[in-house]
Amino acid sequence: MGFQTEFNSVCKFKSEQELYELLEYGRGKMVKSGLRVFPTGQKVIAYSVDNVAVAIVQIVGCIAEINFQGDEVTEVEMILIRKLNEEEARIQTALADEMFFGAQQQS
Repeated sequence: MGFQTEFNSVCKFKSEQELYELLEYGRGKMVKSGLRVFPTGQKVIAYSVDNVAVAIVQIVGCIAEINFQGDEVTEVEMILIRKLNEEEARIQTALADEMFFGAQQQS
């Protein structure tokens, strides 16, 4: 058991419903498996389930716990700063693919 730190600029949704609620209502949350630390106040790029950049969000809360089933989970609450325009989304998606989501580079 231990904490994994999420100090990069990526907030990837695993659920279309969680992303929809954020974009529709301007506030939302996502649940991640494992104990993680998302720094409150940090602004990050939100990515859809299929790794497409969609918005800038601000983390407003992070609760990491072991639930009643014994699973380690982290709930991250956020507010929508703004949706990305088409060009911003294209560039951020390409950069994230290279830096985070793409195949590992050979050294």
